[in-house]
Amino acid sequence: MTPKKIDAERRGRGRPQSFDRTQALYAAVRLFWDRGYDGTSFDDLIAAMGISPSSFYNAFKSKEALFQEAVEAYAQASGAWFDTVLKEHADTRTALERLLAFAATEFTRIDRPTGCMIAVAATQCSPSQERLRELVATQRTQSESAMANRLRQGVASGDLPASTDIEALAAFYMSLIRGMAVQARDGAARERLLEIARIGMQAWPAKDGGSNAA
Repeated sequence: MTPKKIDAERRGRGRPQSFDRTQALYAAVRLFWDRGYDGTSFDDLIAAMGISPSSFYNAFKSKEALFQEAVEAYAQASGAWFDTVLKEHADTRTALERLLAFAATEFTRIDRPTGCMIAVAATQCSPSQERLRELVATQRTQSESAMANRLRQGVASGDLPASTDIEALAAFYMSLIRGMAVQARDGAARERLLEIARIGMQAWPAKDGGSNAA
């Protein structure tokens, strides 16, 4: 622990929290989302969050701990729409089409950073940040598992052929979604992402076991 951090913690010890912790956390989410972990400095964080160094250390302990909390907060919010869209349509193909379209919209909103925070974190955490990379990988695995579970339901209901390779199909569509997020970060328009989604649906297995380009 650095002398600066020790001093900040001593000064802040015992003081009541004088800021909105949730608001500060979501300010950090936006900053990490926009710049990635390595691209965000401590000074950037306290400026965006509107808090002092002592308040930061008292409330969030460290930059790494804050990043972990920020990723979990983002995943909870994004996971909510991900799960909702997957479940709100009985037909599995329709559910996937709507999910891709919704992702295209979410990734290109003008009121926040483009793309996906998890995808940004996956590409911008340095190799030395092994624990953070594992955290991001865990979030991605959870999303892929949710996708696979929905596809299994599709097989059970007859929307997909029994021979469907569930894990491969889930990995394909999650890779497509992550690719759309990266495209959005690079400035791709929403219409471009929707076209990518449309082409991606051409890989959807037909009920006779072939592909379906409809």
